Amino acid sequence: MIELNKAILASFTILFLVSVSFLMDRKLSVKATPTTWTVDDDRVECADADFTTIQEAINNATEGDTVFVHKGIFYESVTVNKSLFLIGEDKDSAIIDGNKTGSVISINADSVSIRGFTIRGSGSTSYDSGIFVDRSDGNDISHNTIIDNNYGINLYYSSDNLISDNTIIDNNDGVSLYSSISNVITDNKIINNYDGIILYYSTLNVASGNTLIENHYGTLFYDSSRNAVFHNNFVSNIQQTYSYNSINDWDYLNEGNYWSGYTGIDLYSGPYQNATGRDGIGDTPYAHDNYPLVGMFSDFKVTLDTETYHITTICNSTISEFRFEIGPETGNKIIRFDVAGKDGTVGFCRVVIPIELMEYPYIVLVGAEEINATKLDVSTETRVYLYLNYSHNSSTVAIISSKTLHLYNKLLDKYVALNATYYDVLNDYAILLGNYSKLQKRHLELNNSYQEHLSDYSKNVNNIQNLIFIFAATTAILIITTIYLSKHAHRDETRVFEGNQKAQARA
Repeated sequence: MIELNKAILASFTILFLVSVSFLMDRKLSVKATPTTWTVDDDRVECADADFTTIQEAINNATEGDTVFVHKGIFYESVTVNKSLFLIGEDKDSAIIDGNKTGSVISINADSVSIRGFTIRGSGSTSYDSGIFVDRSDGNDISHNTIIDNNYGINLYYSSDNLISDNTIIDNNDGVSLYSSISNVITDNKIINNYDGIILYYSTLNVASGNTLIENHYGTLFYDSSRNAVFHNNFVSNIQQTYSYNSINDWDYLNEGNYWSGYTGIDLYSGPYQNATGRDGIGDTPYAHDNYPLVGMFSDFKVTLDTETYHITTICNSTISEFRFEIGPETGNKIIRFDVAGKDGTVGFCRVVIPIELMEYPYIVLVGAEEINATKLDVSTETRVYLYLNYSHNSSTVAIISSKTLHLYNKLLDKYVALNATYYDVLNDYAILLGNYSKLQKRHLELNNSYQEHLSDYSKNVNNIQNLIFIFAATTAILIITTIYLSKHAHRDETRVFEGNQKAQARA
């Protein structure tokens, strides 16, 4: 038995050693964290880069990896066939040039992010594009310059993609969607293309916050309905918009788009306007837009405590140097921006501020002068709509949310509430005093009635007493008479009896 146990132990030991030897010759395929691959165009300062071409880096990457491309010009056509991050070091100097052949970047995987490049030089036939998204969903194409291509960005049977904050210039078509749904095109500058944004057979897409300048067509819609187009700036396009067999929404919350050359006025005093009738929204429609903006739309992002807030403006001034500050000593939150316009003209701004970022009320300064800004009736519990006028003289606008002012207003609200309570109590006291007077009057009436009843009672008591006296006297007389008569009757009976006795005795 002992020898058998030794044999079994020896067998297991040999098997274990063989297994270890086998595993040592194998490389585990488990990947703990995504990898960042670097690409350089063979410059000396980036000699330690992993690859010299973008495509080579993509081919070696796996799902979720990042391909980081250093500054340089890369003459290649890139195909992204896996979910990864393709990031350029600087969008002005990390350049991908397609050398006028095919598409510069082709995406046929989902969840790809492309940021920080200049993308130029596609071919000029068929679907050749700066970025061609082919049956691909959930991609993020942001912060790029896309220039001198057939299509700038071309989505083909693709959905849920984000195209944001790109400069798209000097292409045939700026952004093109073909049979694509639920994509967002936002905050892009689309300049000097033949078609700015063009949709074919596409629905449920959103185009907002874009500035379209000097294109032949600002937007075109072919058999494309139920899309949303709002808060865009259409500036000096030869034809601002064109639609064929398409019905779309051209405003959001009664705010449409800015159209250069719009001649409508802003004097309507309706349910959504402030007391003076001016709110930055035109009173007459433009094309399909029922609520055209009378100033250009801008969206400024502020990050505070990891949260990002949007401050939007509709303004007929040129806005520059927008910044958000917190006073180091006061803790006041401050929005500042410079406004400029033609001297002698009146400027206006409609500013929408999230209350979570800056509580109302505000102190508004233009230069060093405090002005009265109007809080518009469309303000909600979460956003304040502020409308202000000023003279154009290249001034700085400051909107200040003051902690001291808020404390004062809270105290004022409490005072008003207490004052209201005091007047309520005073009113209640007056009511009680009136009721007391009524009760007092009723008391006097009841007292007088009581005195009358008391007098009547005294008279009745006196009468009763007299009646009792008379009754008692009468009763006494009756008793005395009865007794007297009884005595006489008894005496007479006695005399008769005695006479009878004597008569019997004599007999």
